Amino acid sequence: MTDYNDELAHYEDAAEDQFDDYDGYEDEDDFDTGFDGLDEDGYDDDFEDDYDDYDDYDDEGAYDDDGYDDYTKSSIGKIDPNDRTLTVVVTNTSDVAAEAVIFGGNAERAQPAGVSVEIEESSHKEVREESKSNPFKIAGMKYSVSSPLQFDNVLRIERRTAAGSKTTRVYQPRNATSPQNFTQSLIDDDNFEMDVTGQDAMNVTVEAGVTAVFTFTIKARANLGNLLKGSNVAELSRAPRTTGLPQLDLVRRKRPRALGLRPRRRRRRRVSSRRYVRRPSRRISSRLRRRRR
Repeated sequence: MTDYNDELAHYEDAAEDQFDDYDGYEDEDDFDTGFDGLDEDGYDDDFEDDYDDYDDYDDEGAYDDDGYDDYTKSSIGKIDPNDRTLTVVVTNTSDVAAEAVIFGGNAERAQPAGVSVEIEESSHKEVREESKSNPFKIAGMKYSVSSPLQFDNVLRIERRTAAGSKTTRVYQPRNATSPQNFTQSLIDDDNFEMDVTGQDAMNVTVEAGVTAVFTFTIKARANLGNLLKGSNVAELSRAPRTTGLPQLDLVRRKRPRALGLRPRRRRRRRVSSRRYVRRPSRRISSRLRRRRR
C-alpha cells in the first residue's frame, strides 16, 4: 500500500510540473507542498485586511462620478445675464385674425398682410439668421397682450427639415395661469421651453387689432466663434431667471441643468468604526519535504 506521504508528494510533483515553469525557469520553485502558493505572492491575511472593505475605500474620494462632471462644466462658457433676453412684439393692424410666424430661419415665411413681428433688442431678420449658425434654447416666457381673449389662441411650435418632415407641438397659454399672475393680460410661465434652430418656428394667431409681446429668456446657446479660440461652443446662463415673485425666485436659485448637466452633490464622508489591525502572516507548515528529482 502506498504511503500517505508518498501519495501527497506525488500530487505535489504533478502540481509543480503544471505551474512551476510560468516564468520560464526550470529550477525548482518555492512551493512547499504544491497547495500553499508562493512565499513571495503576498496573498495572505494582510492582503485581505487591507483591501476587503471597498466601501471605505470609495469614501476616500478615489472616484467620484459627480466630481468627474466638473470637467465638462468648466469648459462651458457663460452667457452675460444682460445678453439673454428676446422681446418679440407682434402686432396685427388688419381687420381679421392672422397667423404670425416667429423664428423659422430656414423657411423664411413672409408675414400675412397687416401683421408685423419686431425684436426690440435687434431685428427679426437678425434673430432668424443667428438661429441658423448659433442655435439657442429658451427657458421661460412672459406673454402680455392688449386683449385677454388673445390667450385663447394656442401657440404652435413646429420643426421642419429640408427633407420635408414636420413635427408640431401645441402650447396653450391658459394652462400657465395661476393665482400668482395677478394681471389678466399677463402670463408668466417659467416652465416654457423651446429649442430655436433654423428648423424651428413658433406660429401664433393674433386677433384683429391686438398687440402681443413675448419676453423670452435664453438659457443656453451655441457660439461657433469659440472655435476660433479652441473653446467649447456651448454657453450657459448661470443667473436664474427672475419672475418678480420672491417665493418663486428663492426656489429657482439653483444651478442650471441645461445641456444634460447635473448639479454637483456634496457627499458626506463616512467614518468607519472598524479598526484595521495588521496581523502577522500565517503560513501553514508541513512536515512534507519535496523530493529531489
